[in-house]
Amino acid sequence: MSTEPWLIVGLGNPGPSYAGNRHNAGFMVLDVLAGRAGGRFKAHKARADVLEGRLAGARAVLAKPRCYMNESGGPVKALRDFYKAPVERLIVVHDELDIPYGAVRLKQGGGDNGHNGLRSISRSLGDRNYLRVRFGVGRPPGRMDPAAFVLKDFSAVERKELDLNAERAADAVEALLTGGLEAAQNVYHAG
Repeated sequence: MSTEPWLIVGLGNPGPSYAGNRHNAGFMVLDVLAGRAGGRFKAHKARADVLEGRLAGARAVLAKPRCYMNESGGPVKALRDFYKAPVERLIVVHDELDIPYGAVRLKQGGGDNGHNGLRSISRSLGDRNYLRVRFGVGRPPGRMDPAAFVLKDFSAVERKELDLNAERAADAVEALLTGGLEAAQNVYHAG
């Protein structure tokens, strides 16, 4: 059993004007996990809000970078170095356009698929082999620019299911901690 903590990072943009945006799905899931860990986020010198605690029986550091999405790599690398968390124990929770709204998918490594937060993290770490919990936000309607779509709040219809979907994504994070990637994929990719 590894003594290193899990570093679980939720991606989003800081400030109240972004709080309900699709791009802030990672922050929303981290808030659910913070409730489960029974703690509160505190400012960390790595330009992130951090909660240290236990999650699903494992030592975990929950983090929300206090910078814009496309600058997430600096804080994530600083946190990884500070907590000495190996890249295989890094989980990044983020919004994903290419997955239907409400679906959760998990993977390790791969490209950034146009996601600026992932691009920044992979560049800063010099490694793409971290775990990802992908929160489906669906594709924009018609010809809407995807960048504009993710910076809009979830629709009224989507908000009806948002809490449940954030809980499900938080469950997926815990499944990674307790059973590993393949077992978690078997549960969350089945439906």
